[in-house]
Amino acid sequence: MAVDVKDKMEKYIKLLFELKELPEAFTGLQMETASVHNGTRFYVMAVTPTRLYSFTGIGSLDAIFASYVDRTVHFMELPGEIPNSELHFFIQQRRAVHFAWLSGAGIYHGDLKFGAQHSSSNGDENFVENKALLDYSKFSEGVEGVKPTSLAISEFHFLLLIGNKVKVVNRISEQIVEELYFDQTSDAVSRGIIGLCSDASAGLFYAYDQNSIFQVSVNDEGRDMWKVYLDLKEYAAALASCRDALQRDQVYLVQAEAAFVAKEFLRAASFYAKINYVLSFEEISLKFISIGEQDALRTFLLRKLDNLSKDEKCQITMISTWATELYLDKINRLLLEDDGALDSNNTEYQSLIKEFRAFLSDCKDVLDEATTMKLLESYGRVDELVFFASLKEQHEIVLHHYIQQGEAKKALQVLQKPNVPTELQYKFAPDLIMLDAYETVESWMTTKSLNPRKLIPAMMRYSSEPHAKNETHEVIKYLEYCVHRLQNEDPGVHNLLLSLYAKKEDESALLRFLECKFGKGQPGGPEFFYDPKYALRLCLKEKRMRACVHIYSMMSMHEEAVALALQVDPELAMAEADKVEDDEDLRKKLWLMIAKHVIEQEKGTKRENIRKAIAFLKETDGLLKIEDILPFFPDFALIDDFKEAICSSLEDYNEQIEKLKQEMNDATRGADNIRNDISALAQRYTVIDRDEECGVCRRKILNVGGDYRMTTGYMAVGPMAPFYVFPCGHAFHAQCLIAHVTRCTNQAQAEYILDLQKQLTLLGAEPKNVSNGGLSEEPLASVTPMHKIRSQLDDAVASDCPFCGDLMIREISLPFILPEEAEESESWEIKPHNHPSQRSLSLAV
Repeated sequence: MAVDVKDKMEKYIKLLFELKELPEAFTGLQMETASVHNGTRFYVMAVTPTRLYSFTGIGSLDAIFASYVDRTVHFMELPGEIPNSELHFFIQQRRAVHFAWLSGAGIYHGDLKFGAQHSSSNGDENFVENKALLDYSKFSEGVEGVKPTSLAISEFHFLLLIGNKVKVVNRISEQIVEELYFDQTSDAVSRGIIGLCSDASAGLFYAYDQNSIFQVSVNDEGRDMWKVYLDLKEYAAALASCRDALQRDQVYLVQAEAAFVAKEFLRAASFYAKINYVLSFEEISLKFISIGEQDALRTFLLRKLDNLSKDEKCQITMISTWATELYLDKINRLLLEDDGALDSNNTEYQSLIKEFRAFLSDCKDVLDEATTMKLLESYGRVDELVFFASLKEQHEIVLHHYIQQGEAKKALQVLQKPNVPTELQYKFAPDLIMLDAYETVESWMTTKSLNPRKLIPAMMRYSSEPHAKNETHEVIKYLEYCVHRLQNEDPGVHNLLLSLYAKKEDESALLRFLECKFGKGQPGGPEFFYDPKYALRLCLKEKRMRACVHIYSMMSMHEEAVALALQVDPELAMAEADKVEDDEDLRKKLWLMIAKHVIEQEKGTKRENIRKAIAFLKETDGLLKIEDILPFFPDFALIDDFKEAICSSLEDYNEQIEKLKQEMNDATRGADNIRNDISALAQRYTVIDRDEECGVCRRKILNVGGDYRMTTGYMAVGPMAPFYVFPCGHAFHAQCLIAHVTRCTNQAQAEYILDLQKQLTLLGAEPKNVSNGGLSEEPLASVTPMHKIRSQLDDAVASDCPFCGDLMIREISLPFILPEEAEESESWEIKPHNHPSQRSLSLAV
């Protein structure tokens, strides 16, 4: 039947299915839908007095029922007769979850699981689960079962209308829990209640007769369902139905007691651990202790830890400590019971150790460190003690253990951890380098934060031990890494490396180290960082003479270097003597030392010794002469043997004398030229044109200048003002030149010029005209302080022309307008000059 949604009017009625195989009418019909990936699936259940039919399919209702023309309808048949067969669904959250069929045999009910992928034998999807049949005899009080006249279903109960009362039967336990009576009038009682119905959306139930409707109120019907499930030993459902912790404790207690009676003590311990109220912690613990079940007690403690909240710190610590002792006791018992427990093939022992370590890892933050350490130590569990110390970052204990066991690699792995203090590296370095020098040095080289100076005691301890000739010296390797790769500048590190080089038989490494300039490239820094005095003492002690020669030379002790080198190799002495370049006398002295040694050490005939000495003179590149080495020969040596060398020396002296004569003649001619220049300078003059203008004020130089008679330090000759004339042709009044130079030069020079003017004024000087930048002719004998000051003033203002000299060149880089003048320039204006015959411009401010 299609019904219009708006008008609520029937639009049409269409026949979908007709039951022809059985002469019974359908007395109940229910439908549910479910969305699937390819459409909507319909679930239809229909009942007759003896059968329960189910239809299902995807698509439209027409197509679904049409498909059953060609296939068998799935049904279930129950014997018995009942005039009022009914079918009801219980709806929860808009979905049917339970069904009940009032049949002749009893109440057939079950759960509905729409969308379940279970198929019946005929191909229809079977959506009914947990099916059961409730016999009427269970609630008929011993007499023959009275069949209800109507049925309603709630979440946990059936409401059965029997006569004029409603019996409420628990669907799970199948027990009557309540009987309801109706308040009817006397005439209505005779007619009886007609039936029951329900409002699925509101969760209400109704009973009705011909005149009245009675509402059946349901008030928290699931409050005691946990007890029902518990009686049926359906513990999971009982726990799901519990409302508070006390109810859950009751369920756990029943489970625990059942397991305990069945001697499943580990399972019982897990349930006991979940109990919080009905049994105390002590009571449960004593139950296991009394029967000697240590494993079950440990399991109980571990599960109890899982159920405690983080705020119960005291209880957590105490229980964790007790569990630790139980673990240790179990390990000891395994060792006592089985001598082969330590064997790696013993799985029980190995799994227990693994479990114990996992427990320590989980509880490391709640276990008391000192107490746990004492427990582990008292049971002799050294490995677990080290493991726990590592968890608590007690690295020193771990390192002590590994070093005692000789396991240097493990100790170094601990030191490589980022949270290990660097100080432990220095503390355990002496022991580790003695255990495994190679691995220790490799670890040092990969640790960037180490200070090599603090490792010196460990390196000295290693170096003091004897080593094979072909063995790599690990300390030298590390020190070379610090010096060359890390560019370490610590004197202690350099001194230690030098001392180790000095003890080696091969001196080449020592010499290469001494020749390296480690501080090169650092401004103002030293070329080396070791102590040269210590190095010298050490090399002398170890008889490393070549190294001593190098150190003497480096300390600028060249005489000592050459003297020691002569004992080793004269060629080395010559090389040292050539290093002195800035002190000719010292270089000559060194070569004389070498010459004396060479002459005294020759063992050949006298004539051969003389020849060798003459050959040695040639190696000095003329620094030594024959006369320098003659004193080293005996007094009775014949001069004939030195004839050639003496003649060569005399010829050299003769050339030097001639050269000196030439230089003296050149000096005499130069002096004459200077005297002639001085005489010519006294007669020097310049011609000034009568129209010559001053380079600053543009007025004529030779005009009478009354204003210029006031020039400081100068007095006019006749009516003319003092002036300067330069060889380039520029002329300036003295006052204009001084003002110009003072204005254009720097502040210090300007103050110097003004100071000289002031001194001239105080001395009352009377200056004369000067030309070509100099003073007028005066007797040389009349030089006074006034003349000196005036000469200084001339040098300050007239050393070169201000228009052609350095002053003009410096002015190129100066701005045309100074910053302070720029502010005034805003008020400047340009006006034509008043003179009618000239078109010049003047600035008016």
